Amino acid sequence: MNKESSLAQGREYLAIPGPSVIPDVVLQAMHRPAPNIYAGALVEMTHSIVPDLKRVARTEHYVAMYISNGHGAWEAALSNVLSPGETVYVPSTGRFGQGWADMARGLGIETRVQDFGKASPFDLEKVRETLSADKGHEIKAVMATHVDTSSSVRNDIAGLRRTLDEIGHPALLMVDCIASLGCDPFEMDEWGVDVMVAGCQKGLMVPPGMSFVFFNDKADEVRTQMPRVSRYWDWTPRAKPKEFYQHFGGTAPTHHLYGLRAALDLIHEEGVEKVWARHERLARAIWAACDAWSSEGPLRLNITDPGLRSHAVTALQLGAPHGTALRDWLSSQVGLTLGIGLGMAEPGDPAWHGFFRLGHMGHINGQMIMGLLGGIEAGMCALDIPHGSGALGAAAAVIAGR
Repeated sequence: MNKESSLAQGREYLAIPGPSVIPDVVLQAMHRPAPNIYAGALVEMTHSIVPDLKRVARTEHYVAMYISNGHGAWEAALSNVLSPGETVYVPSTGRFGQGWADMARGLGIETRVQDFGKASPFDLEKVRETLSADKGHEIKAVMATHVDTSSSVRNDIAGLRRTLDEIGHPALLMVDCIASLGCDPFEMDEWGVDVMVAGCQKGLMVPPGMSFVFFNDKADEVRTQMPRVSRYWDWTPRAKPKEFYQHFGGTAPTHHLYGLRAALDLIHEEGVEKVWARHERLARAIWAACDAWSSEGPLRLNITDPGLRSHAVTALQLGAPHGTALRDWLSSQVGLTLGIGLGMAEPGDPAWHGFFRLGHMGHINGQMIMGLLGGIEAGMCALDIPHGSGALGAAAAVIAGR
């Protein structure tokens, strides 16, 4: 029987911007019988997880844990500090600011969205103008995305806090770090962030299923003034439980907790600053290769300024239909899965097939990135997609520290 040969056998490489590559030690930690959820090792381990989560977020305040994806964390954060009819301001820089705003609308919250496009960060001067015009302080919260997973832009959260402080606006600063936590530098307390949301499936290297809302005393005081908060989303018993089950509003996500404990051990053994540095260097290697490819072909980085790019995800355009063709070839022929282009064009628009994304977050190292780049170059060769030469050498030089 004739069958087309493929080099996709062996361990596949999922290079999408979440879920990220799961370390073997995390998988092994989760592979166990169900534990007692009332006393013993699980309870003690959970009590060790809380301070270590806060170490990653760089906060000394509070964290509430939820059995949900990042969308659940969005709703949880909103539910604790905002009531129907109140107003939030969203400087949007891609798809996910729009998504969080839509979640707010679903809760009856008024949204003022200022769209800064799909290829740039928010403009702090324009943000200043918008907030300065709010003389009556109707805006109760500013909802910003640190890294937008669709555009791969990284926003200046510290600058946003300075802007709020300089004009004396009392709004809460709420930040989405779902794509950035554990990958890009983030300093919750130092930057003056009041509420931060994150998920377990990206920089924290755990299968999807848990999310987190970090909050400070200012946000907690707003929570105490709320007329009502859903029993399930209420962060007070989760962050300040009197009984173990209150951490989770019921049964604990037992096996996720074992995986999370193992993942946090990896992060803290390496040191979070070194984790950030590793992500930064590997991202620069990817950009160096992309710059070489783009010198003689259609490939383009979505964010042109390297200083504004995420260290966890890179959004690219190759022109339709090359983006989809490349992803399909890599998946079927070499066992490499790239991320779809998200939010750059509507799915029914043929232009959608010109975009793709690289996830380089969490459990990644130099040889994995070189393999990722080598696979992409092989795919462009196989599909006769024009591209410049020297990409792998440029990436190798970055990884070699030259």
